[in-house]
Amino acid sequence: MSQANRGVVYMGPGKVEVQAIPFPELALGKRKCEHGVILKVITTNICGSDQHMVRGRTTAPQGLVLGHEITGEVIECGRDVEFVAVGDVVSVPFNIACGRCRNCKEGKTGICLNVNPARPGAAYGYVDMGGWVGGQTEYVMVPYADFNLLKFPDRDLAMDKIGDLTLLSDIFPTGFHGCVTAGVGPGSTVYIAGAGPVGLAAAVSAQLLGAACVIVGDMNPDRLAQARSFGCETLDLREDTPMADMLEPILGDREVDCAVDAVGFEARCHGHDHSHEQPAAVLNACMDITRAGGQIGIPGLYVTEDPGAESAEAQHGNLSMRLGQGWAKSHSFHTGQCPVMKYHRQLMQAILFDKVDIARAVNVQVISLDDAPRGYADFDGGVAKKFVIDPHGSVAA
Repeated sequence: MSQANRGVVYMGPGKVEVQAIPFPELALGKRKCEHGVILKVITTNICGSDQHMVRGRTTAPQGLVLGHEITGEVIECGRDVEFVAVGDVVSVPFNIACGRCRNCKEGKTGICLNVNPARPGAAYGYVDMGGWVGGQTEYVMVPYADFNLLKFPDRDLAMDKIGDLTLLSDIFPTGFHGCVTAGVGPGSTVYIAGAGPVGLAAAVSAQLLGAACVIVGDMNPDRLAQARSFGCETLDLREDTPMADMLEPILGDREVDCAVDAVGFEARCHGHDHSHEQPAAVLNACMDITRAGGQIGIPGLYVTEDPGAESAEAQHGNLSMRLGQGWAKSHSFHTGQCPVMKYHRQLMQAILFDKVDIARAVNVQVISLDDAPRGYADFDGGVAKKFVIDPHGSVAA
């Protein structure tokens, strides 16, 4: 087995590099990891959450190997792995979960108690998430393999649909989770804040769940055009028009049944002040336009420490959220990481049986590992694309 490996490494604000990194071992520190596997990475995606780190908006350390959206082929198994075999093609949930703790047993795999000594929940290649090596690499180690991995039932079909299936590691389940926790169902009217990849995935998810009307708001014309390409209504938030006034011609109503915040803490004001950052802008807007008794799903990331925030309060995760508005309207809010395993098998089936075209909706663009730094730069430039890294040139053009 070749011992060469390369990965995308965070080098400080605004800079990533592809570097030689150690080949993964089946080990947790000095202890053998008999429940783990080593994967040859087939695809690994650039996530909007990665961009928060690369923009210097977190406390991520220089030298962090990035990447938490991983699909790969098993090339080595630990002694205790029983149900995954060498040669299997698998999707890796971005949440690392032990399968043994109270939260994992309750299906709350996003807040596993045993995989991060600092706090509940862990992820590959992400700040404050346990120090696990990321998967924007050629090879990566995955622990607790029997519990974590989703095996694709047919290798050839999986490779044929890899542009869709690669999204099962994070953004498709995350968008779906945002909609489920917002209460989206048949006949719902839904507002999705943000037309980045997760927002677009949420919009597709709302359609899959039977929503009558899905409305996506953003400030980027290309991203809004992408949302319209698969049947969404859109709001251009550069306009000064109040959002309720923008909704009324679409719905005949000034409120939606439910809302999804797919933006997170780098939110900006809308209207003439749309270039100004206001971290709670999306949360407050969702409360304004969601009906009394409605639900708001919040898959958008909010951090405990934001060194790049404009205010001292926001630097420590304290936002000017109008909670009284939500309380008065009896809103329900659902935050936190998506528990990917709750949804990924069902969403895999929806892909394999052609019930959803998620790769087209989020505009998947396959690039090489060497092109990853360019992908980061283009992603941050607001291009309406989901960049998928193909480290070994194994994905058909």
